[in-house]
Amino acid sequence: QAQLVESGGGLVQAGGSLRLSCVDSGRRFGRENAGWFRQAPGKERDFVAAIRFRSGRDHYADSVKGRFFIWSDNDKNTLFLQMNNLKLEDTGTYYCATTLHDSWVYGVGDYNAWGKGAQVTVSS
Repeated sequence: QAQLVESGGGLVQAGGSLRLSCVDSGRRFGRENAGWFRQAPGKERDFVAAIRFRSGRDHYADSVKGRFFIWSDNDKNTLFLQMNNLKLEDTGTYYCATTLHDSWVYGVGDYNAWGKGAQVTVSS
């Protein structure tokens, strides 16, 4: 079973950058696709970005397109999310997750394994 552990969250000023990492000790990266979600206080968990490991193709929510980048280091079994030009509305808990779907999927229910999350707080 996948054990996903996120790290790299923190407090950053608007306009700054952070890089999140997610290590998969269950070695599912590569066999399954993966994505990042985020959840702001009192709101639903929303799709942020996804990657297909076989093709290396990526996909982003409109709200982060051009600012966030997802990639993986398969040798280290690690998934990354580079977040640039952060905005106040990017604040939330960020989760990495894996999915068995080969197509792009965006719903929480489409992902079968989750990390516990990393907090990102963007201040003005």
